[in-house]
Amino acid sequence: MSRRIDSPLSLVSDMDPGRRRLLAILALFIVPWSFVDAGGRLTVVFPFGFVNFAPLSLEDIVSFVTVDTIGLPQFLLAWPVGVGIYLLAVASAVSGVVLGREDRRVTALLLVLVGLTQLRMAIGFSGRIGTYAVPIVTVCALALVWWFDWPVLRRSLPAQD
Repeated sequence: MSRRIDSPLSLVSDMDPGRRRLLAILALFIVPWSFVDAGGRLTVVFPFGFVNFAPLSLEDIVSFVTVDTIGLPQFLLAWPVGVGIYLLAVASAVSGVVLGREDRRVTALLLVLVGLTQLRMAIGFSGRIGTYAVPIVTVCALALVWWFDWPVLRRSLPAQD
């Protein structure tokens, strides 16, 4: 029995809420995590690497961690730490969909931590003259937690009299 799909959005709207949440978490992989402007030179940070536009180049996260971190400011390490935390959040959400075993509060906390790592990086950049960063994934991760996990988090809080 085949079903007609009117649009890709109808495919997502008919999806199980757990799978929809997992898809949203996975989408954070392709969203730019931060935009960094260093004196007019733009860098876009993704979880897999960062793209420089002057000259155009891609630095993958493995090369950054294994080669380029010596002598760099500590705030730049927030990016690979955030990627590691993000992978834990993905694993947690996948276990919820595949195995039916997930504490959504843990996944939500991991996503909040991902957002905080990029905020830390942005604050570090803002301490440099002529440089600033916009932590896009901070807003995206917090919005994702609010949209999908706030009801679960709210129920776990102690009742207010």
